[in-house]
Amino acid sequence: MKRRDFINWVGLSTIASSLPVAIAACASKKVSRDWQTVGTVTDLDKDGQLLVQKSPTFNVLVVGTSVSENLIAVDPTCTHSGCTVTWEGKGNKFACRCHGAEYNSNGQVRRGPAREPLKTYSAKIENNSVLVKQN
Repeated sequence: MKRRDFINWVGLSTIASSLPVAIAACASKKVSRDWQTVGTVTDLDKDGQLLVQKSPTFNVLVVGTSVSENLIAVDPTCTHSGCTVTWEGKGNKFACRCHGAEYNSNGQVRRGPAREPLKTYSAKIENNSVLVKQN
């Protein structure tokens, strides 16, 4: 076997053996559209909100309590600056402390500089767990 043929064969073999790993890595990046547990009712009831950041699939801020029928769930990343928004129950709004953007409880922009709404999720309580699903 010639040297060039050998190097080509080794290179092709390396690529072929890495293909299943590459496919698995890409498949794991897919975002699930199923209900996912993000915390417990106890965690939610402590402050009336539950913040989950740096999750493998998404970031979420859930607002409400175990006795409320309507939970609010949004991606807490400000669409203007990328800072994390906070829930202000007194004003019934999400606020970004970086540049003053405000969003209503549905994630819609109330005051700029943000122009895009926050991404929203469906949320529910089931078996003492807080579950979130992408819309």
